[in-house]
Amino acid sequence: MQGAELDARIRCSVTIERLSPSGQAPKRQVIRDASLALGRNELRELVLQVSNGSAPQSFALRGEVRLFTRFVRDGKSSLQLGPAQVQLLIANCPPDSLGRFLRLLRIKHEAAGKGAKTITERARLLCSLPRTFDTISPVQARDVQQVCDQRAHASCEATPVKGQAPRDRGNSGLWSKWRKRARTESAEASDAADMKCSKKLSLLMHSRMKLSQEQSIVLSAVLSGKNVFFTGSAGTGKSYLLKKIVGSLPPKSTYATASTGVAACHVGGTTLHAFAGIGSGKAPLDQCIELAQRTGVRQHWLSCQHLIIDEISMVEGKFFDKLEAVARAVRKRDDPFGGIQLIICGDFLQLPPVSKGNEETKFCFQAESWRKCIHVNMELTEVRRQTEKSFISLLRTIRLGRCTDEVTRQLLQTATNRVERDGILATRLCTHKDDVELTNERKLQQLPGELHSYEAVDSDPMLVKAIDAQCPVSHCIQLKPGAQVILTKNLDVSRGLVNGARGVVVEFETEGKGLPRVRFLCGVTEVIKLERWVFKGPSGIYLSRQQLPLKLAWAISIHKSQGMSLDCVEISLSRVFESGQAYVALSRARSLEGLRVLDFDPNVVRANPYVLQFYSHLQKEQLLFQASLHRCTEAEGKENWKCS
Repeated sequence: MQGAELDARIRCSVTIERLSPSGQAPKRQVIRDASLALGRNELRELVLQVSNGSAPQSFALRGEVRLFTRFVRDGKSSLQLGPAQVQLLIANCPPDSLGRFLRLLRIKHEAAGKGAKTITERARLLCSLPRTFDTISPVQARDVQQVCDQRAHASCEATPVKGQAPRDRGNSGLWSKWRKRARTESAEASDAADMKCSKKLSLLMHSRMKLSQEQSIVLSAVLSGKNVFFTGSAGTGKSYLLKKIVGSLPPKSTYATASTGVAACHVGGTTLHAFAGIGSGKAPLDQCIELAQRTGVRQHWLSCQHLIIDEISMVEGKFFDKLEAVARAVRKRDDPFGGIQLIICGDFLQLPPVSKGNEETKFCFQAESWRKCIHVNMELTEVRRQTEKSFISLLRTIRLGRCTDEVTRQLLQTATNRVERDGILATRLCTHKDDVELTNERKLQQLPGELHSYEAVDSDPMLVKAIDAQCPVSHCIQLKPGAQVILTKNLDVSRGLVNGARGVVVEFETEGKGLPRVRFLCGVTEVIKLERWVFKGPSGIYLSRQQLPLKLAWAISIHKSQGMSLDCVEISLSRVFESGQAYVALSRARSLEGLRVLDFDPNVVRANPYVLQFYSHLQKEQLLFQASLHRCTEAEGKENWKCS
C-alpha cells in the first residue's frame, strides 16, 4: 500500500451516532474493528466510508464538518457531519496514522470549499452512474494553494480597518485616502494570512520525517508482530524511533514503560515496575503472581498486546525473568511472555542496573528467558546528535571501554576549552545527586536580585511524589535574573529550542504571572510559558503537571542527563563508579568544542566484558540478518522483473 493510501485509510474502532435535532444520539452503532477511508463517490463528492468487512456505510462530507482533535495522542477523535446529522467517534487508532488521516481530511475538505458543486437530492436520485468509491489522491500543491487563498480571503474580510470611515462622502479627498488605506491594510492582512497558511500547510505536507534504513527495518519488524530489541550508541535516534513505534500501534493494547520515571515520561507511559504491579520483584514467584492478580493490575496484563520497555540497560535480569513468568501465569498462556509482543530499547554499554551493597546483578540479556523472548536484535549505527567525525570516533572508542593515547590527549586538551558564551556557563555533570542539589542551591543563593517562585499545577495534589518521580521538572521552581537554566522539553526544534538547550534568565515579565525571559545559546531570547506533561501513574490513571519547562543548570546528574543533548558541558570524572558512566557523560555533549573535561583519568573509562561479548554476537547476527534481507529483496526484484 502506498503512503498516500495509508494516510487515507485507518484501522480503528468507530461509533456511529445519528443525532436528533436536539443533538441527542438515540441511535448508535459500535464497530470495534473498522476500516475508515476517505475517498470520492461516483459524483466526485468527498466521502467517508466505514466498513467492518460487510456492506460499507458511506457519509458524504457536505457543508460543515467539525473535527475534535484534543485526544489524537490517545488515538481518539470525533467528527460531526453537518447536514447528515451524524457523529463518528474514533478510538483505538495508532496516533500517528490518525493524525495524518485528519490532516488529509482537513486539507481536502477545505480545498473543495466553495468550489464544490451543490448536487440536489433530485439529481442524486436520478443519477444512473454505478456506485463507486475511489480512495482520495494525496495532497497536491494546488490543494494547499486553494486552502491558502480561501483562508487569506476570509482573514481579509474579517480584518477591520483601523479608524472609522468618513461620514461625509462628499469630502472626496478624505474618502479616497480612507479607501486607499483600507485596501493597503486589507492586502497586508491577506499577505500575512497567506504566508502563515503556506508555512503551516507545507509543514503538514512534509510532516513525516524520513526514518533511516536501519530505523525502517526496526519499525517494519515491530509492525509485523516480531519481538524486537534495538540498541545503539548515544545519539543514534533510539528515542525518536521509539516515539514513532508508540505512534504506530493501537493505544488500547499498547503499554509504554521504562526503567526510570523520567524515561517513562519521554515515551508518555509509566515505569515498568508500576505496570507490572509486583513491587521490586524480590518476593517468591507465587507471591508475585498473587500481586499481579489484583484488580486493575491483572487487567493491564490481560489487555496488553504490545509492551514497550525503554532504558532496558537498567532493568535487572532476575526481574525480567520474574516478569516473564508472571505474564505466562496471569494470561494463562505458555508462549514467551504470555504472548505479549515485546519492543525493547536501550544501550547496555550505558548505565547498568542499580546494585545495592554486594548484591550480584545481571543484565537483561543474561536473563534465562531473554533468548526465547527476542526474535530480532538490531543495532542503530548512524549517529545524529554529533556531526564531527573525530568526536563520533572518540565516543565510539570510549563506549567500548577503550582509551587510546590519542583519545586521552584530545580529552585532556578540552580542560582549557572556553565553552561559556553570552553569560551562559557550562553545565557540570555530576555522578552523585547530592552534589547537583548542593551546587544549584548555592549558586542560586549567591545571585543578587529578587527570587521568583513557580508552583506547578498537578492533576492530583495527593500524588505529588508519583508525579515527581516521572516528571522532568520540579513541583516548585525558583529563579533569579542570571540563573543558569536548561530546557526540558522540545518547544521549537527549528529555532533550537530543544530538550537540553542551555540558557540564562535575563529578566521577568512585569505583568501576569511574571514569566521568565531566557536567552539561549542558540541565539534565541524567549519568554518561557507553562507547559503540560501527561503520563500514566499508578493503576494506569493519567496524571499531569503544568509547570515551566526549565531546570537549574549549574549542575545536573549523569542519570538525569540521559536522552539530553547539551550545548556546553563541564565534566568531572574523578568520582565515576560504574561501567559506561564516563561514556554517558561525554556523549551528552554536541561537540568537542562545547565540552570541558576536568581531572581526566583514563582508568575511569571501562565497559563491562559481558556486555562487550553480547554486542560482538549481536553484530554477527545483524550481518546475517541483513544478508538474508538483501537476498529476499533481490529475489523479489527478480520475480517482479519476470512478471513485468
